[in-house]
Amino acid sequence: MLELRNISFSVDSEKGKKEILKDVSLTIDDNKFIAITGPNGGGKSTLAKIMMGIEKPTSGQIIFNGTDITDMSITERANMGMSFAFQQPVRFKGIKVKDIIKLAAKDNLSTAGICDYLSEVGLCARDYINRDVDGSLSGGELKRIEIATVLARNTELSIFDEPEAGIDLWSFKNLIKVFEKMHKEKEQTIIIISHQERILNIADEIVVIADGTFRAKGKKDDILPELLKGTGGCKFYND
Repeated sequence: MLELRNISFSVDSEKGKKEILKDVSLTIDDNKFIAITGPNGGGKSTLAKIMMGIEKPTSGQIIFNGTDITDMSITERANMGMSFAFQQPVRFKGIKVKDIIKLAAKDNLSTAGICDYLSEVGLCARDYINRDVDGSLSGGELKRIEIATVLARNTELSIFDEPEAGIDLWSFKNLIKVFEKMHKEKEQTIIIISHQERILNIADEIVVIADGTFRAKGKKDDILPELLKGTGGCKFYND
Protein backbone atom coordinates (compact mmCIF):
# COMPACT_ATOMS: atom_id res chain seq x y z
CA MET A 1 0.00 0.00 0.00
CA LEU A 2 1.17 3.49 -0.85
CA GLU A 3 -0.09 6.45 1.18
CA LEU A 4 0.42 10.13 0.51
CA ARG A 5 -0.39 12.20 3.58
CA ASN A 6 -0.91 15.95 3.17
CA ILE A 7 1.72 16.32 0.46
CA SER A 8 2.60 19.85 -0.62
CA PHE A 9 5.34 20.93 -3.02
CA SER A 10 6.46 24.41 -3.99
CA VAL A 11 9.29 25.93 -6.00
CA ASP A 12 10.90 29.34 -6.11
CA SER A 13 9.84 31.61 -8.96
CA GLU A 14 10.27 35.26 -9.94
CA LYS A 15 7.01 36.00 -8.15
CA GLY A 16 7.98 34.10 -5.01
CA LYS A 17 6.89 30.64 -3.98
CA LYS A 18 4.83 28.75 -6.55
CA GLU A 19 2.66 25.93 -5.21
CA ILE A 20 2.68 22.87 -7.46
CA LEU A 21 0.89 20.50 -5.06
CA LYS A 22 -1.40 21.61 -2.26
CA ASP A 23 -2.09 19.33 0.72
CA VAL A 24 -2.62 16.18 -1.36
CA SER A 25 -3.66 12.95 0.38
CA LEU A 26 -4.16 9.65 -1.43
CA THR A 27 -4.18 5.95 -0.59
CA ILE A 28 -3.39 3.36 -3.26
CA ASP A 29 -4.21 -0.21 -2.28
CA ASP A 30 -2.18 -3.25 -3.31
CA ASN A 31 -2.70 -4.81 -6.76
CA LYS A 32 -4.57 -1.80 -8.12
CA PHE A 33 -4.20 -0.22 -11.55
CA ILE A 34 -4.48 3.54 -10.99
CA ALA A 35 -4.50 6.14 -13.77
CA ILE A 36 -3.75 9.72 -12.74
CA THR A 37 -4.98 12.33 -15.20
CA GLY A 38 -5.85 16.00 -15.48
CA PRO A 39 -4.91 19.14 -17.42
CA ASN A 40 -1.33 20.00 -18.27
CA GLY A 41 0.50 21.78 -15.46
CA GLY A 42 -1.81 20.35 -12.81
CA GLY A 43 0.94 18.57 -10.88
CA LYS A 44 0.63 14.97 -12.14
CA SER A 45 4.25 14.34 -13.11
CA THR A 46 5.50 16.15 -10.01
CA LEU A 47 3.36 13.85 -7.89
CA ALA A 48 4.82 10.78 -9.60
CA LYS A 49 8.37 12.02 -9.01
CA ILE A 50 7.60 12.65 -5.35
CA MET A 51 6.31 9.09 -5.00
CA MET A 52 9.63 7.75 -6.32
CA GLY A 53 11.85 10.22 -4.44
CA ILE A 54 13.06 12.16 -7.48
CA GLU A 55 11.54 15.24 -5.86
CA LYS A 56 11.09 15.76 -2.12
CA PRO A 57 7.83 17.23 -0.82
CA THR A 58 7.87 20.59 0.92
CA SER A 59 5.67 19.02 3.58
CA GLY A 60 3.78 15.81 4.21
CA GLN A 61 4.56 12.11 4.47
CA ILE A 62 4.86 9.16 2.08
CA ILE A 63 4.19 5.70 3.53
CA PHE A 64 4.96 2.50 1.61
CA ASN A 65 3.86 -0.80 3.16
CA GLY A 66 3.79 0.80 6.59
CA THR A 67 7.25 2.40 6.34
CA ASP A 68 7.81 6.15 6.17
CA ILE A 69 9.86 6.63 3.00
CA THR A 70 9.58 10.44 2.84
CA ASP A 71 13.31 10.97 3.32
CA MET A 72 14.48 7.83 1.52
CA SER A 73 16.51 8.02 -1.68
CA ILE A 74 15.47 6.68 -5.09
CA THR A 75 17.78 3.70 -4.59
CA GLU A 76 16.30 2.88 -1.20
CA ARG A 77 12.78 3.01 -2.62
CA ALA A 78 13.80 0.87 -5.58
CA ASN A 79 15.24 -1.72 -3.19
CA MET A 80 11.91 -1.75 -1.34
CA GLY A 81 10.08 -2.73 -4.54
CA MET A 82 9.31 0.45 -6.49
CA SER A 83 10.03 1.15 -10.17
CA PHE A 84 9.74 4.32 -12.25
CA ALA A 85 9.59 4.96 -16.00
CA PHE A 86 10.32 8.53 -17.07
CA GLN A 87 8.32 10.52 -19.60
CA GLN A 88 11.65 11.17 -21.34
CA PRO A 89 13.94 8.18 -20.68
CA VAL A 90 17.59 8.70 -19.79
CA ARG A 91 20.27 7.79 -22.36
CA PHE A 92 23.30 5.78 -21.25
CA LYS A 93 26.31 6.07 -23.53
CA GLY A 94 28.44 2.93 -23.54
CA ILE A 95 25.76 0.65 -22.05
CA LYS A 96 24.09 -1.93 -24.27
CA VAL A 97 20.41 -2.80 -24.19
CA LYS A 98 21.12 -6.35 -23.02
CA ASP A 99 23.22 -5.04 -20.11
CA ILE A 100 20.62 -2.60 -18.83
CA ILE A 101 17.90 -5.26 -18.89
CA LYS A 102 20.15 -7.78 -17.08
CA LEU A 103 20.98 -5.11 -14.50
CA ALA A 104 17.26 -4.44 -13.97
CA ALA A 105 16.51 -8.14 -13.52
CA LYS A 106 19.22 -8.49 -10.83
CA ASP A 107 19.98 -12.07 -11.83
CA ASN A 108 21.82 -14.06 -14.47
CA LEU A 109 19.20 -13.44 -17.13
CA SER A 110 19.70 -15.49 -20.28
CA THR A 111 19.80 -14.04 -23.78
CA ALA A 112 16.45 -15.69 -24.41
CA GLY A 113 15.01 -13.99 -21.33
CA ILE A 114 16.27 -10.60 -22.50
CA CYS A 115 14.71 -11.22 -25.91
CA ASP A 116 11.38 -12.06 -24.28
CA TYR A 117 11.26 -8.69 -22.50
CA LEU A 118 12.13 -6.82 -25.70
CA SER A 119 9.49 -8.74 -27.63
CA GLU A 120 6.86 -7.86 -25.02
CA VAL A 121 7.33 -4.16 -25.78
CA GLY A 122 7.28 -4.68 -29.54
CA LEU A 123 10.99 -4.63 -30.33
CA CYS A 124 12.81 -7.19 -32.47
CA ALA A 125 15.44 -8.53 -30.07
CA ARG A 126 17.89 -9.34 -32.87
CA ASP A 127 17.95 -5.66 -33.88
CA TYR A 128 18.24 -4.18 -30.40
CA ILE A 129 19.95 -6.50 -27.94
CA ASN A 130 23.46 -5.25 -28.80
CA ARG A 131 22.55 -1.61 -29.41
CA ASP A 132 23.86 1.11 -27.11
CA VAL A 133 21.27 2.98 -25.02
CA ASP A 134 22.33 6.32 -26.49
CA GLY A 135 21.46 8.96 -29.05
CA SER A 136 21.27 6.42 -31.86
CA LEU A 137 17.88 5.33 -30.50
CA SER A 138 14.70 7.31 -31.06
CA GLY A 139 12.59 8.55 -28.17
CA GLY A 140 10.01 5.85 -28.84
CA GLU A 141 12.64 3.11 -28.89
CA LEU A 142 14.11 4.36 -25.61
CA LYS A 143 10.66 4.44 -24.05
CA ARG A 144 9.98 0.82 -24.97
CA ILE A 145 13.40 -0.30 -23.73
CA GLU A 146 12.81 1.49 -20.43
CA ILE A 147 9.44 -0.25 -20.04
CA ALA A 148 11.20 -3.56 -20.74
CA THR A 149 13.55 -2.82 -17.83
CA VAL A 150 10.56 -2.18 -15.56
CA LEU A 151 9.12 -5.54 -16.61
CA ALA A 152 12.47 -7.18 -15.87
CA ARG A 153 12.59 -5.63 -12.39
CA ASN A 154 9.18 -7.16 -11.60
CA THR A 155 8.57 -4.91 -8.61
CA GLU A 156 5.56 -4.64 -6.36
CA LEU A 157 4.80 -1.07 -7.48
CA SER A 158 5.52 0.43 -10.91
CA ILE A 159 5.02 4.10 -11.80
CA PHE A 160 4.86 5.22 -15.44
CA ASP A 161 4.95 8.91 -16.39
CA GLU A 162 3.05 9.30 -19.68
CA PRO A 163 4.26 6.05 -21.28
CA GLU A 164 2.47 6.92 -24.52
CA ALA A 165 4.75 9.91 -25.21
CA GLY A 166 6.77 9.38 -28.39
CA ILE A 167 5.21 5.98 -29.08
CA ASP A 168 3.71 5.12 -32.48
CA LEU A 169 0.16 3.80 -32.68
CA TRP A 170 1.13 0.13 -33.22
CA SER A 171 3.51 0.17 -30.27
CA PHE A 172 0.96 1.96 -28.13
CA LYS A 173 -1.59 -0.81 -28.75
CA ASN A 174 1.10 -3.31 -27.76
CA LEU A 175 1.86 -1.42 -24.54
CA ILE A 176 -1.79 -1.51 -23.54
CA LYS A 177 -1.52 -5.30 -23.60
CA VAL A 178 1.71 -5.13 -21.57
CA PHE A 179 0.02 -3.09 -18.83
CA GLU A 180 -2.99 -5.40 -18.76
CA LYS A 181 -0.70 -8.44 -18.45
CA MET A 182 1.31 -6.84 -15.64
CA HIS A 183 -1.85 -6.16 -13.70
CA LYS A 184 -3.77 -9.39 -14.30
CA GLU A 185 -1.02 -12.01 -14.40
CA LYS A 186 1.60 -10.59 -12.04
CA GLU A 187 -0.79 -8.84 -9.64
CA GLN A 188 1.36 -5.74 -9.44
CA THR A 189 0.28 -2.26 -8.42
CA ILE A 190 0.51 0.08 -11.40
CA ILE A 191 0.29 3.87 -11.39
CA ILE A 192 0.20 5.56 -14.79
CA ILE A 193 0.19 9.29 -15.50
CA SER A 194 -1.74 9.64 -18.74
CA HIS A 195 -4.22 11.59 -20.86
CA GLN A 196 -4.96 8.64 -23.14
CA GLU A 197 -8.52 7.33 -23.03
CA ARG A 198 -7.38 3.77 -23.81
CA ILE A 199 -5.14 3.74 -20.73
CA LEU A 200 -7.82 5.32 -18.56
CA ASN A 201 -10.25 2.68 -19.80
CA ILE A 202 -8.19 -0.27 -18.53
CA ALA A 203 -7.51 1.20 -15.08
CA ASP A 204 -9.34 0.04 -11.96
CA GLU A 205 -9.58 3.60 -10.68
CA ILE A 206 -8.96 7.08 -12.03
CA VAL A 207 -7.55 9.96 -10.01
CA VAL A 208 -8.07 13.48 -11.35
CA ILE A 209 -5.65 16.23 -10.35
CA ALA A 210 -5.88 19.88 -11.42
CA ASP A 211 -4.25 23.04 -10.11
CA GLY A 212 -2.23 21.00 -7.61
CA THR A 213 -5.20 19.43 -5.86
CA PHE A 214 -7.19 16.21 -6.21
CA ARG A 215 -10.57 16.76 -7.83
CA ALA A 216 -11.84 13.19 -7.94
CA LYS A 217 -10.97 9.54 -7.29
CA GLY A 218 -13.14 6.60 -8.15
CA LYS A 219 -13.91 3.69 -10.42
CA LYS A 220 -13.34 4.36 -14.11
CA ASP A 221 -17.04 3.84 -14.91
CA ASP A 222 -17.87 6.74 -12.60
CA ILE A 223 -15.05 9.11 -13.55
CA LEU A 224 -14.35 8.50 -17.24
CA PRO A 225 -17.72 9.65 -18.67
CA GLU A 226 -17.27 13.06 -17.08
CA LEU A 227 -13.71 13.35 -18.37
CA LEU A 228 -14.80 12.53 -21.90
CA LYS A 229 -16.98 15.62 -21.96
CA GLY A 230 -13.76 17.59 -22.52
CA THR A 231 -11.70 19.91 -20.37
CA GLY A 232 -13.96 22.88 -20.86
CA GLY A 233 -17.04 21.11 -19.54
CA CYS A 234 -15.44 18.79 -17.02
CA LYS A 235 -16.55 19.62 -13.50
CA PHE A 236 -13.44 17.92 -12.07
CA TYR A 237 -11.21 20.51 -13.79
CA ASN A 238 -13.34 23.54 -13.14
CA ASP A 239 -14.42 23.39 -9.51
